[in-house]
Amino acid sequence: MRPPTTSVAAEATRVVGAARTMRVRSASAPPPGRPVNEDFVFRFGPLAGVLDGATVPEGFDTGCVHGPSWYVRHLAARLGLAEAVRPTATLMSNLAAAILAVRADHGGECDLDHPGTPSSTVCLLRDGGDHLDYLVLCDSPLVLDAGGRISVVTDDRLDAAMAAVRATVAAVPAGSADRLTRFRRAVGVQRERMNRTHGYWVAAADPDAAFHAVTGTLPLRGPGAVRRAALLSDGASALVEQFGLLDWAGLLDVATAAGPGALIDRVRTAERDHPDRLRRHKPADDASVLLCEFDAREP
Repeated sequence: MRPPTTSVAAEATRVVGAARTMRVRSASAPPPGRPVNEDFVFRFGPLAGVLDGATVPEGFDTGCVHGPSWYVRHLAARLGLAEAVRPTATLMSNLAAAILAVRADHGGECDLDHPGTPSSTVCLLRDGGDHLDYLVLCDSPLVLDAGGRISVVTDDRLDAAMAAVRATVAAVPAGSADRLTRFRRAVGVQRERMNRTHGYWVAAADPDAAFHAVTGTLPLRGPGAVRRAALLSDGASALVEQFGLLDWAGLLDVATAAGPGALIDRVRTAERDHPDRLRRHKPADDASVLLCEFDAREP
């Protein structure tokens, strides 16, 4: 893993025959003052992805000797291997295989049934030549420019679960618990809803979670072809979803024109200038942007 910097950027090009390219630019950074990045961005041939490891609140047990950064690095490596070994398998199937392989990577040291076991969101794209496969699991959205229209693929089940968590905590009489106790109650209720029906799904130790992802296929040829796509951790999508400083089209345009690193710089400015708009318990978050651009391909 590279040493952490203000922003970590990368660029790559894949050529598949004549006039078929996918250009990738990325940036990823931990919050100011924290040396460890719990996000991970990667590119393995036609597969690109963003993973966002779940931060463990201070004082909470996980049943595991490994942390979120370990988990996202191992999951990315296992996804790359699964893609290399089974390039025609579905993204769901390869994600399930990767989760199962990481389960073995723990080496028997950890209680993988613990509700706080390390976990991560997943946002994947795979270039299939004439089509694009995608997978979104938990709150790392995918922004698409296809046929001149901007759209976003999201998995809103965590938001729904958190709304229920907030309602449960709000029902606790205000005078019966201090703020820390109420926060611990909220984390406990959220953990109870992870990878459960009527809860939310995330990559952790259960490979079945992969089959609850939001998936689809889009064309890379013709009038409805995808031209640009941005894969985001929620630390980057906060510019739209929490701060309201950009819409999805504006976010995609900034990433394209100024680069993913410039988008993260805007996140840091927003976190500093608009703390009242944050919907998370921490003042700053890891932020990752992976931008894919596709040349026009003949019908």
